[in-house]
Amino acid sequence: MKVSRRPAIFFGFKPWKDYVLRWFPDRDCKVVSRKARDMLLWGWPLRLLLYRSPEVYVWGFKYPPSLKWFCHRFGIPFYHVEDGFIRSVSLGAQRSPPASLIIDSQTLHYDARNASDLEHTLQTYDFAADEALMERAEKCIRMLLDLRVSKYNLGKRVNLDTILGPKTTRRVLVIGQVETDASIAFGCDRPVTNNDLVRLAASENPGAQIIYKPHPEVLHGTRSGVSDPAEVADICEMLKEDIAPADALEGIDRVYTITSLMGFEALLRGIPVTCYGMPFYAGWGVTDDRQLCERRTRRLTAPAIFSAAYLLRSRYFDPATSEPTRLEAVISELGNGVFCRAPATGT
Repeated sequence: MKVSRRPAIFFGFKPWKDYVLRWFPDRDCKVVSRKARDMLLWGWPLRLLLYRSPEVYVWGFKYPPSLKWFCHRFGIPFYHVEDGFIRSVSLGAQRSPPASLIIDSQTLHYDARNASDLEHTLQTYDFAADEALMERAEKCIRMLLDLRVSKYNLGKRVNLDTILGPKTTRRVLVIGQVETDASIAFGCDRPVTNNDLVRLAASENPGAQIIYKPHPEVLHGTRSGVSDPAEVADICEMLKEDIAPADALEGIDRVYTITSLMGFEALLRGIPVTCYGMPFYAGWGVTDDRQLCERRTRRLTAPAIFSAAYLLRSRYFDPATSEPTRLEAVISELGNGVFCRAPATGT
């Protein structure tokens, strides 16, 4: 007897359309255009009413604002989907499929304006009572650090001293981001550029060596920056190559970031982190926060935040087969260079 699968409509997944069927094998999947204009012209969201018990999945914020309201109005389950925290070898802009996804029924994890499922887990989960989870988190953190795995894993492996010379003073790393990225638009409540962050770090750390690491997508030319690094060249050393995060963090005494995940990777190494915005890992007492979030009232450890974000709220897939797998396998294979850099076949 054939079992009917629940219909699931995917908005904004165009680059990954060939992977959707593998990521959601228990759903009858339909992938809709990535362009909001096309969604409206083709009759969405009204066409959802033609399906029996549909679900809606959206990639990032690539959907008409009325879609979420419509789903809530008619009781249609609505989920936000985004890259996980251990993603791939190559960049998403290079069409490398993600090895992990975060699926959230409330909002995206980088949306500081509203509480996500991840934030709710961080605010309410009894981490101390779940010894098995915390033991697994500690082992995964150790694997991640030992194998020098990050979200993206295509950066050059170097010793900072070969670029900057021997360390003679405190080193402060400023992590650049794509300034037009949604993680800043939704995770920071006031305008800021990478240059602003460099100037802040320099002003608060007199005598320190200020090191500026631009975002990999800017260095690889897949995204454009807003600020001109030349304007702060007199107060910082800019890393002009895409250096692996593990190497860029080696010997660093403090990190400044707006909302970058690399700030959390610094925390896992015991490096103090200043957050200008409000990423998912800020507001819990482990970071120096320059933006407040009154919803986040608990005090957590970095391993507890890791266990919620990387274990409880993330799903993992083998990019070669799209079969479900575990975080440990993804870290191991990325760390040993097993995952290929082949782009997704979707267009």
